[in-house]
Amino acid sequence: MLAVKIENLTKIYKKRYFLKPRYSVGIKNLNLEVEEGETFGLLGLNGSGKTTTIKLLLGLLFADSGQAFIYQHKVPDRQASNLVGYLPEAPYFYRYLSAQEIIDFYGRLSGIPEQDRHKKIDEILELVNLAKNRHKRLAEFSKGMLQRVGIAQALIHDPKILFFDELITGLDPVGITEMRSLVLRLKERKKTIFLSSHIISEIVKVCDRVGIIKEGALEKIVDLRQLKNKDAELEKIFLSTVMPSSQESVS
Repeated sequence: MLAVKIENLTKIYKKRYFLKPRYSVGIKNLNLEVEEGETFGLLGLNGSGKTTTIKLLLGLLFADSGQAFIYQHKVPDRQASNLVGYLPEAPYFYRYLSAQEIIDFYGRLSGIPEQDRHKKIDEILELVNLAKNRHKRLAEFSKGMLQRVGIAQALIHDPKILFFDELITGLDPVGITEMRSLVLRLKERKKTIFLSSHIISEIVKVCDRVGIIKEGALEKIVDLRQLKNKDAELEKIFLSTVMPSSQESVS
């Protein structure tokens, strides 16, 4: 079954500069399919359209043309929204709350009954390795710990598909390792994961397939399961795809 299906999706941003309209491409004519249970990585330079793609799939932006589906529900759609968990690149949480309180807050927003909510909170805090810090205020948390809170809130309603936008941005090596371990644990639980990044070395460690996006266009899809030397081969493919031909000749 397809978890994600995108057909000719286009988003054009319009801004005014000295009363004159200026247009920039978010994504253009993007087509993509992601299978249920797959971990798919959208790889591209900053500004290439990764976040735009995710926000369109979540219904946070509206497309100018084309369509997208989450488990056969055309986006935007309330039923589709109930199936997804989302961690943005720069999440914000009420820092005066504890980890347990913030997850309980999101559980309430998701409409989870109280008797089920407490059990789910215990399970998820254990999964993201925050059980021992459950009563600690978020203001005292490191960046890595806050990212684990972000994953916990995305999981509280047991979604079928998870969207992680630049999951490891700003993390130290320990935090990166923790995030990688969490993603791999979610893979073991057969969750469908759609993540964006510009860091090749981490993409290859967790993803089954990778889509390379450049200037809003999906240029290539790479099946990492077919590569022998994943890091080196994906880096070569990525650079040859995103670099201008003039720079390629210089290198």
